[in-house]
Amino acid sequence: MADSTRDATPPEPPPPSTKDRARPPQRGDANDARSPWAGMLVYAAAAVFLFWLWQQGIGSLAVREISYREFKQHLAAGEVAALRIGPEEIEGQLRVPLAPATPSPDGAAPGTEPDEPRRFRTTRVDDPALLAEVERAGVDYSGMRPSLLPQLLLAWLLPLGLLAFLWFGLFRRLGGGTGASQAVLSFGRSKAKLVADRDVGVTFGDVAGCDEAKQELAEIVQFLREPERFTALGAKIPKGVLLVGPPGTGKTLLARAVAGEARVPFFSLSGSDFVEMFVGVGAARVRDLFDQAQRHAPCIVFVDELDAIGRARGVHLSNINDEREHTLNQLLVEMDGFEPNSGVVILAATNRPDVLDPALLRPGRFDRQVVLDAPDVVGREAILRVHARGKSLAPDADLGAVARATPGFSGADLANALNEAALLAARRGASRIGRSELEEAVEKVVAGPERKSRRLDDTEKRRIAVHEVGHALVATHSPHADPVHKISIVPRGRAALGYTLQLPTGDRHLLSEAALRDRIRCALGGRAAEEVVFGDVSTGAENDLEHATALARRMVCQFGMGKSVGLMHVARDVSPLAPRAETAVAQRDCSEATAHAVDEEVRALLDEAYAGAKDVLLRHRAQLDRVAAALLERESLGDELLRTLLRDTSG
Repeated sequence: MADSTRDATPPEPPPPSTKDRARPPQRGDANDARSPWAGMLVYAAAAVFLFWLWQQGIGSLAVREISYREFKQHLAAGEVAALRIGPEEIEGQLRVPLAPATPSPDGAAPGTEPDEPRRFRTTRVDDPALLAEVERAGVDYSGMRPSLLPQLLLAWLLPLGLLAFLWFGLFRRLGGGTGASQAVLSFGRSKAKLVADRDVGVTFGDVAGCDEAKQELAEIVQFLREPERFTALGAKIPKGVLLVGPPGTGKTLLARAVAGEARVPFFSLSGSDFVEMFVGVGAARVRDLFDQAQRHAPCIVFVDELDAIGRARGVHLSNINDEREHTLNQLLVEMDGFEPNSGVVILAATNRPDVLDPALLRPGRFDRQVVLDAPDVVGREAILRVHARGKSLAPDADLGAVARATPGFSGADLANALNEAALLAARRGASRIGRSELEEAVEKVVAGPERKSRRLDDTEKRRIAVHEVGHALVATHSPHADPVHKISIVPRGRAALGYTLQLPTGDRHLLSEAALRDRIRCALGGRAAEEVVFGDVSTGAENDLEHATALARRMVCQFGMGKSVGLMHVARDVSPLAPRAETAVAQRDCSEATAHAVDEEVRALLDEAYAGAKDVLLRHRAQLDRVAAALLERESLGDELLRTLLRDTSG
C-alpha cells in the first residue's frame, strides 16, 4: 500500500450532482489564458518595423553612397547643386549624373544614361573648413534632422518592448500559467490539481493492510454519496480528517481511494504549494482553494504534508515563518467558514502530528484522526497480493512466507520488494517470479544489493565468517532470540561485509526483558567469536556495538528495566511516529548525576551480555569451527543447512 503519485491530468466536468452549476475556468484551460492585447501589440510592432524597412529600402535605391573624397571633388568642380548636412552624414544632389562605380560593359562613356542617379550620400568627417568651401561654391545648403521613425524605434519602442518581454516572461514563469496575463494574476491562485472521479482509478479494493482506517473513512464516502441519509438524523459529517502515519503506509493512496469510492471531484496539492517568497500569497491561495472547492461541492480536498504550513505558531525571526503563519491563520479561518454539511471534506496527511498547531487539531476543524501504522502479517500478505496483480508468479512463490519474513515493512517497502523480485526474474530471463527471486529481493531491501566486485583476501574472509557464525550460534542457543534464516559473507550495501538474517516467527508488539537481553547477547556474538578464535578483535563490530548500546540504554531509560533509575522515565522519543524499534534514538530527560548512573548500568548490561556470548561460543567451539568452514566454502548458508551442520556436530 504505497503512497501513489498525484495525478496531473486536466480537469473534467463536475459529476451529475453538480451539472447545473457553471464550471469555473481552471488553470489548465488554454482558451482563457490568452489575451487579445498581446497579439495586437505584436502585430503593431511588426508593422512599424516593416514600414521602417520599406522606407529605408526605397530611399537607398534613389540615393547612391560615395566617399567623402569624391564629394569634395564634386564640390570643388562646382557640380553640387544642393546639400543637406546632418550630424552623421551629408546628402546632396549633383548637376551632372554620378559616374558608375565600374565601367559599362558596352564601353559607353560615363554619364550618358538619362536615368543615372544624381542624388548622393556620404559619411561626414570632422572637417572644419567644409562650410567655408560650401559658401565659396555658392551651394544651397541646409541642416538635416534625424529621422523620427528610427529614433522612435531605437529610443522608445525597442527598450519598452524588451522590458515588456522580460516582465511578462518573468511572471509567466513564476505564475506557472499558460499566458502572460494569466501568470501576472495567478500568484494568489491555488495550485491544486482537480482530478475527476474517472481519473482517480483507485478504490478501497486497491488499498490493503489498513482495514480499520477504511472503516473510519467509509462514513465519509457514504455521506458524499447519500447526504440526505445523515442529514435526516441531524448528523454532521466531519469537516476535516487527518491521516497520520509513518512514511510509506499509504496515506495518499487511501485519500485517492476515498475520492474514487465517492465518485466526486478530488483536489490534490501539497502543503508546500501554499508557501512562496512573497508575503500574502499563501493566504490568497488558501482562499482560492476553498472558493473552488465550494463551487465544485460535493468534493474532496487533499492536502499532503500538512506540517509544511501547519506547524505550531510561535515567535520567529525570519520572513518565511511569518508567511507560513499567515497561511495557517487563513486556513484556520476558512475551515471555520463553511458549514459541516456543505459537501466539502478536507483530507490531510502528515507523519509529524506532534509539530502541528493545537488550533488545527481541535474539533470543528480536523474532527477525526485516522492512524495508519505498519501492517501486521495478515495486512502485509494482503498488500503483496494487491501489488502482485499483473505479475506472473511461479507455483513456489509463497506470498505468505514473504509476509512473515518482512516484519515492520510498510506498504511502500513491500511494493518495492515485489518490484525488485520482478526485475531480478527479468534479469535472469525467467518467465515467472519464483521463490528465490522473492527471497533475494527481501534481502536486497533489508541489507542492500550484493557487492561481489568487492574483493576480500582469505584472512579477512575467514574473520568475517567467524564473526557471522558467532551471531548465528549465540542466537541459536538463546531461547528468546529470533530464529536464524540465513548467514552470508557476500558484501552487501555500502558497509556490510557479511550479515546474519534473523526472522521472527510472527509479529511481536511486546518484548520481555529476557528477549531484550538475548538480543543484546546476539549483537555482541560476532565480536565475541573473533576474540575466541583469533585472540583479538577487529573494527567489524562497530554497527553491532551501536545496536547493543542503544538497546541497553532504552532498557534502562525508557523500559524501567534498570536498577540505577528504577521506574523513572529519563528519556523520550523525538517524535511519536518515530520507528518503534527498540534501538530508536531518544532524547535525554534527566540530570547529569542520573545520566552518569545510567551510563554505568548500560556498561554493566553490555559486559554481562558479552560474557554470556563468549560462554556460549566456548561451550560450542566445535560447532563454531565447522559452520565457519562450511560458510567459507559456500559463502551463504540457509536455515535448513545450518540446522543440519549443528545437529551433525552435536552428535
